Amino acid sequence: MDTSLRHSFAIQRRVIGALLMREVITRFGRHNIGFLWLFVEPMLFTVGVAGIWSLIGMGHGHGISFPVFALTGYSSVLLWRNSATRATHAIEANMALIHHRNVRILDIFIARVILEIVGTTISFMALGCIFWALGFMEPPAHVLQVVEGWLVLAWFGTALAIFVGSISGRSDVVEKLWSPISYLLFPLSGAAFMVEWLPPVFRTVVLWLPMVHGLEILRGGFFGAAVDAHFDRSYVLSACLVLTLVALAQCRIVSRQIIPE
Repeated sequence: MDTSLRHSFAIQRRVIGALLMREVITRFGRHNIGFLWLFVEPMLFTVGVAGIWSLIGMGHGHGISFPVFALTGYSSVLLWRNSATRATHAIEANMALIHHRNVRILDIFIARVILEIVGTTISFMALGCIFWALGFMEPPAHVLQVVEGWLVLAWFGTALAIFVGSISGRSDVVEKLWSPISYLLFPLSGAAFMVEWLPPVFRTVVLWLPMVHGLEILRGGFFGAAVDAHFDRSYVLSACLVLTLVALAQCRIVSRQIIPE
């Protein structure tokens, strides 16, 4: 049994590895800077948003580092929104591969999510090092809490991607609805504010969203005692677990309904 399980994991690793290479070549090709676009693209988006926020004075007057505020805010949005957006096209784009016995729909989702998480993480770390080297920010007050917040956001993004990708495979309407929904979630995700800045009634509303807790954990790790971060670890972990179970159930359903080419 143990040998069989190891063999199954080995096959799945090879399948996901092959899917990752296929995604990289399909998305970025071999021209220009190729694979480097994986993290250069989110870096450009983050720097652009940071520049716009700087011009309008976003985050000023609260005694915190603006570059860190912009970096943590938009990078966190890229982490969950891009993963879910890429997953909406995953089944259709890889339909020809599903007839292979070892390729499952879940593997396709995982490959795309890994690519997005890796790209966003490298972008986040690279920009953080650049901002620190230029003197725009100080090192995180609590590194482990920063890692914790990032992992929570990555888990939420993964579960959300599998869920959105699965239900979009059953209905084309989901793909069309996800784009406006993701834009509506952006101003509520905590990217442009901290929960402490909101009136109490609005705090209760935004804290229903799991990504807000993850971002508050992340920023609490960066700013330390300089901010009053609002988050509930038990709530966000429970929400991610429930979303993961629902997402896997939906993935199982769509796997039975999809007819390979």
